[in-house]
Amino acid sequence: MKKVLMSVFRFYYEGFRDMKLGKTLWLIILVKLFIMFIVLKIFFFPDFLGTRFKSEEEKANFVGDQLIERTINP
Repeated sequence: MKKVLMSVFRFYYEGFRDMKLGKTLWLIILVKLFIMFIVLKIFFFPDFLGTRFKSEEEKANFVGDQLIERTINP
């Protein structure tokens, strides 16, 4: 198993080492992922429950109540 993992690692390592355009494309992909998961989370998905409720039980009760209320009154 270790031999297989090492051969897979060497395969990708040598492939990435010899790339010219691929390194630039991977950099673009990583920057886009950073923007999607870090920047967008900070601005568009604030920690709404963490600021209003102190305990996990209060958070769970609030979410449960909201789900029930929105199911009954869509």
